[in-house]
Amino acid sequence: MTSKSLEADKWKFMGGQSSAHLSIAVLSVLYLVGIIGILLPIHPDFILLTPLNLLVSVGLVLWHHGAWSQQTVFYLLIAYVVGFGAELFGVQTGLLFGDYAYGRVLGPKIWDTPLMIGVNWLMLGYCAGVLSNVLLGERSFWLRGTLAALMMVALDVLIEPVAMQYGFWSWEGDTVPLKNYLGWFAVAWPLELLFAFWHPRRHNKVAVALFFLQIIFFAALLIF
Repeated sequence: MTSKSLEADKWKFMGGQSSAHLSIAVLSVLYLVGIIGILLPIHPDFILLTPLNLLVSVGLVLWHHGAWSQQTVFYLLIAYVVGFGAELFGVQTGLLFGDYAYGRVLGPKIWDTPLMIGVNWLMLGYCAGVLSNVLLGERSFWLRGTLAALMMVALDVLIEPVAMQYGFWSWEGDTVPLKNYLGWFAVAWPLELLFAFWHPRRHNKVAVALFFLQIIFFAALLIF
């Protein structure tokens, strides 16, 4: 390899690192503004910007995915369709997660199910999958997929009381049933196994940062 190509690779690596750090900074500001805007609140309808937040978040994460493949495209499509389909089935029947209904925070709905909820499943599934890769390295896809699914369920435990308080959705009797968390794992586990199998070495600093920003965001709204 020539000195010129080495220098080019060096600048390309540095440029990628700088871009990732910038995206993490943008997301950090975005979520900080979200916390402040909801808690004050800046405007009664400020929380209705949530769909825009989700789109910017998933856009920045996927921008830093690296080399794309057919498996990546298929995974994202499957994650959206399965996530949205599970929520649609759940809302209409109450069999998968329990009896719940969506408010207006997540935007337009089809059959009482927000279109953006599929984006949320896609985003959280991808981020948890990447974080599991970072934590477990070359371990089997069974272990990495299972850990990622458990992390998604743990995050949902944090999300649920905040979502109820701010009108994302509501539960019958204002109580989150155990069935919800079992249903989350049932949906997340095959998706995360698929991610772990197709993307065994996928790392993405922005995805890892976003997963922790989600924790910080919902924890702050829960505490304050």
